[in-house]
Amino acid sequence: MQREEHDLIGAREVDAEVYWGIHTLRALENFPLTGIPFSSHPELVVALADVKAAAASAHLDLGTLPEERGRAIVRACREIREGHLHDQFVVDVFQGGAGTSANMNANEVIANRALELMGHGRGEYEHLHPNDDVNRSQSTNDVYPTAAKLALYAAAGRLLDAMTLLRNAFAERGGVFAKTVKLGRTQLQDAVPMTLGQEFDAFALTVRDDAELIGLAADGLLDVNLGGTAIGTGLNADAGFARLAIGHLAVVSAAPVRAARDLVESTQGVGGFIRLSGALRQFALRLSKICNDLRLLASGPRAGLGEIRLPELQAGSSIMPGKVNPVMPEAVNQVCFDVMGADAAVGAAAQAGQLQLNAFEPLIVHHLLNSANRLTAACALLAERCVAGVHPDEERLRLLVEGSSGLATALNPVIGYQQATALARRCQETGVPVRELAARDGLLPEEQLAELLDPRRLVRPV
Repeated sequence: MQREEHDLIGAREVDAEVYWGIHTLRALENFPLTGIPFSSHPELVVALADVKAAAASAHLDLGTLPEERGRAIVRACREIREGHLHDQFVVDVFQGGAGTSANMNANEVIANRALELMGHGRGEYEHLHPNDDVNRSQSTNDVYPTAAKLALYAAAGRLLDAMTLLRNAFAERGGVFAKTVKLGRTQLQDAVPMTLGQEFDAFALTVRDDAELIGLAADGLLDVNLGGTAIGTGLNADAGFARLAIGHLAVVSAAPVRAARDLVESTQGVGGFIRLSGALRQFALRLSKICNDLRLLASGPRAGLGEIRLPELQAGSSIMPGKVNPVMPEAVNQVCFDVMGADAAVGAAAQAGQLQLNAFEPLIVHHLLNSANRLTAACALLAERCVAGVHPDEERLRLLVEGSSGLATALNPVIGYQQATALARRCQETGVPVRELAARDGLLPEEQLAELLDPRRLVRPV
């Protein structure tokens, strides 16, 4: 069964069973690029429904939309927000037109479901029209970025929850390892003692600091340009629409959105997206470094550092018996690399906008949602399936500390740098511990050596 629909280009037959219409059909034909529909980002579909519901509610307040139509639109949007009809949002994530196809896909699905709720058939647009009613007082250029910001704000919130989980996991291990002395390293060479707890507490602080940065970037997404229509001037928007629509949007989305200071700038500018991308990139870079450290500390177990053991999750080789790999940090590393690449794509798209609009927001939004959601999964998995199960090799840590030439550093203030250097060199050449060499040479009394080289003093000298 088919139904005929019309647009600027002409008439086309549309499958009678689908909720989308002719604009979506043309987009499907024009943009078979990734094979990924934008419904792969359910938060974006929900955000579009939030915007359309808020707009319809504003028109009901203003009396600029017939009551039956407005109520039907709000009901249809509520169903979509509850998870229904997401399979009808079929336009590719990459599309020309700055998101016009995604907006029209939403307009058509909402209109056709609203028509059903009113007792009419799909495509009977004389009773309720995708453009004239669902899109009234709106343009893709204020609808799509507003929905994108809502979707990203929600995704950032979930990421912050996962980062808290990861931070707490590192902090919990830091507390458990507070008295576990180990050898610190700089440039991969022996340095001075520290505790394993200090190392894990530093990881926790890194995650906390980056969460604060992401939180600030997410707050910036609450400035929306809804009501600005085509270029931010508000052309064709009913008087009072913007204020009422944003008020309703704050309620329906449970996000404290606010009108942007300048709707023209907000329509063409993508500063909020750039800030979020930069914050995600920073976290990805630093999380990747943490994963590198975990893999290095667990390397071996015999021929590497072997200072900690990660949870054994799966066999590590199809040929080498007994091998277990650090698969969770490796997987998280790959997520981080992906986020770094996405930031480069977002930056390229951000600078490529011209004049009053950026045509490349679909790419920006797709990559940012992917990055936020993948980091969310990565944080949760790393916390639960790796960090929570880390345990140290206490004996190896003790031997490495006691045998390190780096202990000579603690004797600098007493015997001088030159003598301490000679002591460190002999330790490296002979393998005899610094303390034993110093005692043999009579450099300091045993009691003083014991005090100066006490591990508890070395890790917290102040």
